[in-house]
Amino acid sequence: MEYLAGKRRAFSVPVAPEGTDFQKRVWKALRAIPYGQTRTTADIAAAIGAPGSYRMVGAAVRANPAAVVIPCHRVVGANGRTPGAGRDARLREACLKLERRTLAAE
Repeated sequence: MEYLAGKRRAFSVPVAPEGTDFQKRVWKALRAIPYGQTRTTADIAAAIGAPGSYRMVGAAVRANPAAVVIPCHRVVGANGRTPGAGRDARLREACLKLERRTLAAE
């Protein structure tokens, strides 16, 4: 609820999701994306030392077991748009709008 009220920007909850070493590196990088900002899958690939593996990064983002705590909504396509379609894409867009609105109100 604190997140939805714009009062929580990061989660200190210890999470230890099961996944491959690559997925865990991606998820750790996602947690480092600042509140209200975005990164592309190519940015994440470079950040984890695996440039060119942006498709694998995308797969790891989609496999994220702890959305919001591991902020996959901050990952956008190369065109700057939220990838995917349907309800999941709308939820990711809503999270980003909430974060940007909170920052703009300061």
